[in-house]
Amino acid sequence: MKEKLMEDLKEAMRSKDVVRKNTLTMLRSQIKQVEVDTRTVLSESEIIDIIHKQVKQKKAALEEFEKANREDLVTEVQTEIEILTTYLPRQLPEEELRILVEDRVAAMGATSMKDMGRVMQVLKEETAGRADGRTLSNLVKEVLG
Repeated sequence: MKEKLMEDLKEAMRSKDVVRKNTLTMLRSQIKQVEVDTRTVLSESEIIDIIHKQVKQKKAALEEFEKANREDLVTEVQTEIEILTTYLPRQLPEEELRILVEDRVAAMGATSMKDMGRVMQVLKEETAGRADGRTLSNLVKEVLG
């Protein structure tokens, strides 16, 4: 993953794609910072977690920029989100998630909201990086009623 980021960064520099270059530089520095802080080399899944965190932060910033009518920043942040999401695993469609949630709830014998924590834990492990936690949570709440 880090090699791909570096290659893409070099390509962005060659093509003078400023937004892509800045986004990838920011991501690489974030990864490097975590590696220095923890004194370890990050695994693929840990890098994906960092990318998810960055996307989440960018989406929050996007909402604020939209409220403030800052179209210039909205466009830039949308582009950054698109760039970052290319490095994430393919997200499961909501229909597939709904089926998965219903199967796990039935398999675990979950009947009430008290069981939500157990169900969420299993689902998070199963969908690691391929589903948003908020979407999963909403679907589990729907199914458990």
